[in-house]
Amino acid sequence: MISGSATSEGTQKFAKNSGVNEGNFKKFENLSLSNVGIGTYLGDPDAQTDQLVTDAVKKSVLLGINVVDTAINYRSQKAERSVGKAISELVDDGKITRDEIFISSKNGYVTNDADVKLGFWEYVKEEYSQKGVIQEGDVTSGYHCMTVPYLSDQLDRSLKNLNIECLDLMYLHNGIEGQIKDVSKEKFLENLKSVFALYEQKRKEGKIKFYGMATWECFRVPKDNPQYLSLEDTVNLAKQVGGESHGFRFIQLPYNMNYDQALLAKNQTLGAEIVSILESAVRLGIGVFTSVPFMQGHLLQPGVMPEFNELKPSLRALQFIRSSPGVLAPLVGQKSSEHVSENLEIMNIPPLSEAEFVALVKKLTS
Repeated sequence: MISGSATSEGTQKFAKNSGVNEGNFKKFENLSLSNVGIGTYLGDPDAQTDQLVTDAVKKSVLLGINVVDTAINYRSQKAERSVGKAISELVDDGKITRDEIFISSKNGYVTNDADVKLGFWEYVKEEYSQKGVIQEGDVTSGYHCMTVPYLSDQLDRSLKNLNIECLDLMYLHNGIEGQIKDVSKEKFLENLKSVFALYEQKRKEGKIKFYGMATWECFRVPKDNPQYLSLEDTVNLAKQVGGESHGFRFIQLPYNMNYDQALLAKNQTLGAEIVSILESAVRLGIGVFTSVPFMQGHLLQPGVMPEFNELKPSLRALQFIRSSPGVLAPLVGQKSSEHVSENLEIMNIPPLSEAEFVALVKKLTS
């Protein structure tokens, strides 16, 4: 297994040697992170897709991307393995060192293993129930489990899948979204505190550097929605567990020109102020990665997105997201070599300045 993790020196070296526009890296937690990342969500759990994902990750890294995102349940553990193979091959070939690349994964959903020829529930019984990893009542109707034994088991599997000793970022995957139909908000927050305590322990063990929450609804919906979470309260929970040097430093949420709540919906409270989740994140020192930049291709259809700066649709989508204050990087799901080349043309131009972005938003919302 590959030792180490992303470092200030390593990521700075990557940015310097990447060959892309120097404005396309953002400093966060002393790391230099590319303002576009690669995601690995979609695809069939087969060998052909494995190779496509591995090749896409390798090509993305060689074109200047050092943010790679996956999850244990993506393609039933095969997405992680494809990422692991890509990173290992790049390291073995001397193209990168481990300290140049920021790797994130997610756990929480109950997953099987596409490489093990068992049905879903057969696998769960054999791998989790019979070994005491999951007890009766641990799994919600949303196929979600956030008990300490299960998440600890999943982290170890993720590290093995990825062939690395330390993960830069581990997210709790859709925690409240996967739990709230079966668990009260009070009980969820109690459980979340236990999860944060587990992650802090794994930081001490050197298995993760940071942790966060990969979400769909909770940071975008109104306060009266059962799935709603306050980012300020969540940060304070992390401080209770890990002190001021806690590892809860990142969130992930959907954001694009259609899903614009993160920018425009003022649903978060900071002291006496009501602000958007992006502004709240900036002020609380939380980095934001974003999902579904193209809404699985919908935004790329002719006439769906407003035109600006003579950019093709994919570049427009990425330029808008990565130029938004508070966003570290959109995570692009890309498998074909052609899509990687097309999408990463964005790395040859700088993001919009704050003034240019404000002017664009005014134009789009007027």
